Amino acid sequence: MTVSRRSLLRAAGTAALGTAALGVAAEGATAAATPETALSPPLRRRAAAGSVRTLNGWSLPFRMDGGVKEFHLVAEEVEHEFAPGCRAKCWGYNGSTPGPTLEAVEGDRVRVLVTNRLPEPTSIHWHGVLLPSGMDGVSGLSQPAIGPGETFAYEFTLRQHGTHMYHPHADEMTQMAVGMMGMFIIHPAGHEHEPIDREFAFLLHNWALRPGTFRPDPSIMLEFDLWTFNGKVFPAIEPLVVRAGERVRVRIGNLSMWNHPVHLHGHQFEVTGSDGGRWPKERWRREVTEIVGVGQTRDIEFVAAPGDWALHCHMSHHTMNAMGHGIPNVLGANIAAADQDLAALLPGMMNMGADGMYKHEQHVEMMGLQGPANTLPMMGGRGPYGPLGMGGMFTVVKARAGLAADDYRDPGWYAAPAQTMAKRVSEDPDFGTPVRRSPASPATGSS
Repeated sequence: MTVSRRSLLRAAGTAALGTAALGVAAEGATAAATPETALSPPLRRRAAAGSVRTLNGWSLPFRMDGGVKEFHLVAEEVEHEFAPGCRAKCWGYNGSTPGPTLEAVEGDRVRVLVTNRLPEPTSIHWHGVLLPSGMDGVSGLSQPAIGPGETFAYEFTLRQHGTHMYHPHADEMTQMAVGMMGMFIIHPAGHEHEPIDREFAFLLHNWALRPGTFRPDPSIMLEFDLWTFNGKVFPAIEPLVVRAGERVRVRIGNLSMWNHPVHLHGHQFEVTGSDGGRWPKERWRREVTEIVGVGQTRDIEFVAAPGDWALHCHMSHHTMNAMGHGIPNVLGANIAAADQDLAALLPGMMNMGADGMYKHEQHVEMMGLQGPANTLPMMGGRGPYGPLGMGGMFTVVKARAGLAADDYRDPGWYAAPAQTMAKRVSEDPDFGTPVRRSPASPATGSS
């Protein structure tokens, strides 16, 4: 018997609602936030062949009601952890920020119930989805706002496929800045000419969580200090675990205030789609870095090569946590005397930056230096050979031979064959006879 992707997705969603182990209440039960600790690997599983694994997130179960696929979103305040040691009061959906991923199939009739448990009105816009004007979710324009305590129903037939998003169109400055967003993945109804073995999804976002504070600041337009994949900073961002030789698709959405050049090491990926769906193959292009603009989605695909490969934003400050702004530049300065004077006033205080910031992670790790409350170090995480010196929008594609099709367990660090590794050949700074350009003559001013 032939089983369609649609029937698989529907069966998976129905089964999810009937499985108590998932810890998600069935529709009609008392609404309750799902704690992040409950998002165990079984909940974050792929719903069916070809469905999406959301980094550090989950796909929302649905129920079938007379041929309509029904989801229920709850807009509410959530306590969110960016990484161990940094939590904040944010707004999101169904207990998480970003909210759960919605997955459906082109041609499905869907109904999304939206309950507002926020202290102000809200709405939901289905970003990039073709639908009737009255379902577009712009409060005051296409519908009345959803007041506190109210539930609205959105219902439409999916006439496309692709990588889409959802977010409010009501008090966006506040609601999006504090986490109200999610992904809406519409799978094609028919066969894809290049089958996908595993696919992942995440949203790019930025946050202004000042040192020692516990709520993101929605008034900031430029000076953000946390940069996240799906609400997490490295080293809390999950790796993308894949089998070597598999075809992998990564769906990336951007609802931040910046454009992000997303770069993958070790591969030339193909940019194959967006919220306009999977593009015709003649439009695919090979890249190693793809800019995902504000409000855009991009799909990238590659065949996984064995190893541990960095995947990150190439804006250098976006791979740091707790970025400070307006701090004096001490790079190259001798601040030893100032350190001694400051240490007399502030025991345990240590300046860093005169020799670059890589020592920051080493000092935090070795000496346990404490920063302000609820604030992460700028860099975090260790690799197999020491501190990574990275944070923010950074994670790792872990490609291994022999993984089972649905095995997403972290396989640990890659054991590279010795002959394929860079190695130390000297500790002498004057080693060898490198060719150097002579220093430029001192500037003498304009002629």
